[in-house]
Amino acid sequence: MKESIRTGFSFGLTSGIITTLGLLVGLHAGTHSKLAVVGGILTIAIADAFSDALGIHVSEEAEMRHTPLEVWESTFATFFTKFLFALTFLLPVLLLPLPRAVAVSIVWGLVALSIFSYHIAVKNEESPWKVVGEHLLAAVIVVIISHFVGDYISVHF
Repeated sequence: MKESIRTGFSFGLTSGIITTLGLLVGLHAGTHSKLAVVGGILTIAIADAFSDALGIHVSEEAEMRHTPLEVWESTFATFFTKFLFALTFLLPVLLLPLPRAVAVSIVWGLVALSIFSYHIAVKNEESPWKVVGEHLLAAVIVVIISHFVGDYISVHF
């Protein structure tokens, strides 16, 4: 895989997992509304995928070591990876009761992040336990904080 596409794919996948899980867990805790969670996931899939793609685009341009083609490859890879991966979280929300869908989504996101992190570690000849552990810790922290923020909002607003 070309470096520019790998950059976009890596960013889109990681951001798609962590952002969507955080939003999904926070909205569930704050509203207990399937409609709000579905709306949030679709918003992440569209607006945040565009935002992240533009962020990668500008970042790659600022490095001044990439060709215009490489910049656009990273941009499109980021958008499509985040868009498609965020949409995978819709399936459990649409098919299951919301509390169960949230649990399934957390497991799905953490498993996908673990597999991808393991792949990165092996490719970079690093300790898989260290890389997977770092990435999972970051994701779990986001999920926990999002849950408590959602709880706080549901009580105080």
